Amino acid sequence: MTVTLTAEEQAIAQGRDGPGRAMALRILAESARLLGAEHLVPIASSHIDGCLYHGDSGVAFAEKLVKGGARVTVPTTLNVGALDLLRPQQIRLEPHQREMALRLMRAHEALGCRATWTCAPYQAGHRPAVGEDVAWGESNAVAFVNSVLGARSNRYGDFLDLCCAITGRAPATGLHLPENRRATLRVDTSAIPDRLKELGAFYPVLGAWYGRAVGEAIGVIDGLPQTVSEDALKAFGAAAASSGSVALFHATGLTPEAPTAETALGGQAPSEVLRPAASDLLAARDSLSTVEGAHLDAIAVGSPHFSNSEFKQLLKLLDGRRSRVPFHACTGRHVIAQLEAEDLLQDLEAAGVNIVADTCVVVTPILEGFSGVLMTNSGKFAHYAPGNTGYGVLYGSLSDCVESAVAGRLVRDESLWSA
Repeated sequence: MTVTLTAEEQAIAQGRDGPGRAMALRILAESARLLGAEHLVPIASSHIDGCLYHGDSGVAFAEKLVKGGARVTVPTTLNVGALDLLRPQQIRLEPHQREMALRLMRAHEALGCRATWTCAPYQAGHRPAVGEDVAWGESNAVAFVNSVLGARSNRYGDFLDLCCAITGRAPATGLHLPENRRATLRVDTSAIPDRLKELGAFYPVLGAWYGRAVGEAIGVIDGLPQTVSEDALKAFGAAAASSGSVALFHATGLTPEAPTAETALGGQAPSEVLRPAASDLLAARDSLSTVEGAHLDAIAVGSPHFSNSEFKQLLKLLDGRRSRVPFHACTGRHVIAQLEAEDLLQDLEAAGVNIVADTCVVVTPILEGFSGVLMTNSGKFAHYAPGNTGYGVLYGSLSDCVESAVAGRLVRDESLWSA
């Protein structure tokens, strides 16, 4: 497959705008060829996942682009880094790793990216319009921008996302093409009790089940309440993207490309209809826990990053009480600014909640040691924590997490999930 470049793109590749942008265009064009794209499409924005330190090669790549005079050409936000730049003392990186992580973050800033440092850029003002082509990295962000906002992005990996941002283009393939966005299967949730669908804890669990059930397929979900919050859709998409390879889902009446299930299916019959029952959801919930017993060493929430409304819910549940175990809440600096403006930070700190900004406990060492039991209300945390942190996981609702924090041991309301 040959990728046809416009005269403008050929000029960029040949160095008209400097060696940095030329390198980015050449990498993008070759990637497009490997992906089977015939040409590139202009993009409206980008979100970069490659700013998280995984090794020195990533630093070398970003700094070479800086040295080559490259700059992003579309609005570009940054995912989490390996450092909390607001509270650097709580990061347990070795000196070399700390230095290189900082260099990587600063290099992305030098390239003109917004220093958002959040996995929920859509809650920090970065909200592309329906139908806009974008190039986003980070699995939950990709699922959200495609599904909830209705923009068009593939799952862009490290380095390629940055090349897209610098060139202002992406390969014309995958979910950029309207014909590839049609749902092919339908999920009928009518067998799930309505009271379960009203629970915040239901959506990460449904997402975990959905990701495993559909893999890379695109489904349309019928029967969810029309009052489902953005935070619930965020939690669903994050769990579905981490347990499967979900980059786009449709929810009837809730997402812009699914005013009806028939519209999402493109007027065609689904290849399969999945009908999860309450028992399937209970099994999915149990699969998010990797240990048994009442012992726990820490609690972590905020994957994706906690929103301002989630912090208010947390404070309401705490009701003036204090956690007896380390309680980490990961969020973006835009939310911290909101909490400061509303004088809520001091209440959270008084309750023993440790605010983590710019990063999260699963991608950088914040937890004590490399073993223990972590409780979370996040399907994404539950999926990645054992491999990334060495901690076993207990999954529960936010209310369960709070009651467990206050008690210093597992407290979980099983009646929520009873048949």
